[in-house]
Amino acid sequence: MKHVALLFALAFIWLAPTATRAATAGDFDYYVLSLSWSPTWCATPAGRGDNRQCGPGRHYAFVVHGLWPQYDHGWPQYCDTARHWVPQSLIAANLDIMPSKQLIIHEWRKHGACAGLGQAAYFATLRRFYQAVHIPARYLLPTAPVSVTPAGLVSDFIKTNPGLDPSMLSLDCGNARDRARLSELRVCFSRDGQFRQCGRNEHLSCKAGILILPPVR
Repeated sequence: MKHVALLFALAFIWLAPTATRAATAGDFDYYVLSLSWSPTWCATPAGRGDNRQCGPGRHYAFVVHGLWPQYDHGWPQYCDTARHWVPQSLIAANLDIMPSKQLIIHEWRKHGACAGLGQAAYFATLRRFYQAVHIPARYLLPTAPVSVTPAGLVSDFIKTNPGLDPSMLSLDCGNARDRARLSELRVCFSRDGQFRQCGRNEHLSCKAGILILPPVR
């Protein structure tokens, strides 16, 4: 029985997506562009206090959460960097797609520093990947809740983005199995900016039957 328990423990360690390799800047396999559904965030207690993203006149739908270097299994984070702070000019230049100063700084420290790029190049890459994803019309500025199955949302993005297929996308909606609010859409890219199949990190995806996307405020 001890041998069986050990095998199960080893299997769990092997399957669980964690930052298992030594984090070295520039050493990774692919990128994940994480797009948050802003109205879901704004409906949370923390979001209601976030005036920059959720205050009056802040009509955001999909916004960038981050661009994450990934291993095929696991991910690097908090790589050594001499640049811990992001210049205000670079922050201001990215608030249109990533409307949080604190998030921009956090994402650089945790993920961006592992890309092996300077700050300006990392955020330029983030914007280039964001612009490469065409958002279907029904998700641009909906004024009423959108109800869609996870497969339906994925299908909408595939129709709008030639070259994209379901293996290149992942949805985060929490742990609900019936109805759930969409938190994030994740799109996988090769290092040179092409859509590519996601690694094991994105296999644990949304299991809800129906997704609800709250309307843009």
